[in-house]
Amino acid sequence: QVQLVESGGGLVQAGGSLRLSCAVSGRTFSSGTMGWFRQAPGKEREFVAAINWSDRRTYYADSVKGRFTISTDNAKNTVYLQMNSLKPEDTAVYYCAGKKFMTSLTQVAIAYNYWGQGTQVTVSS
Repeated sequence: QVQLVESGGGLVQAGGSLRLSCAVSGRTFSSGTMGWFRQAPGKEREFVAAINWSDRRTYYADSVKGRFTISTDNAKNTVYLQMNSLKPEDTAVYYCAGKKFMTSLTQVAIAYNYWGQGTQVTVSS
């Protein structure tokens, strides 16, 4: 059974930092892509960042480019999202997702096969 378990969310002041973790068990995504998405109340789920497990190529939404960094730890089968210079508009539930194969649909939620339960990030002004 594949499981993606997020952790690291919380409450932080604007300008602060958080690091989200996503522990993957039950399979590897060595041929695929891991992504982070977020969903704020009343809004659709949106792409945040992604990384190809094999070549480490990264992708970012324009809204987080230069502030967020996605990375992987192969030994721990874990994906991280380092979030710096946080803004109130970053407040959302953040979801980790896994895609079995690298495709051009990196920023499309429906292309991902597995999802975590989400972790809340709240940025106060």
